[in-house]
Amino acid sequence: MSSIPALEADIAERRTRLARTLNELTARATPSAIAKRQVDQAKARFADATTTPEGDLRVERVAAAVAVVAVILAIKVLRGRR
Repeated sequence: MSSIPALEADIAERRTRLARTLNELTARATPSAIAKRQVDQAKARFADATTTPEGDLRVERVAAAVAVVAVILAIKVLRGRR
């Protein structure tokens, strides 16, 4: 059977770990932390889509994306003139 001081020490240690875990979860759940994770994920997806595994630029994909943006902008400009 454990002694009272040993049990008290165990409880104190568990309380400290629980407080640390709650602080970490609270920090992860803040809107700014969530937004930062989303931005980081978007940057990673963009990098994956525009570069090869060796780090070279995928010119054809970048050119296609630029063409799509140009077409969308042209449509908006033409609609705005009506």
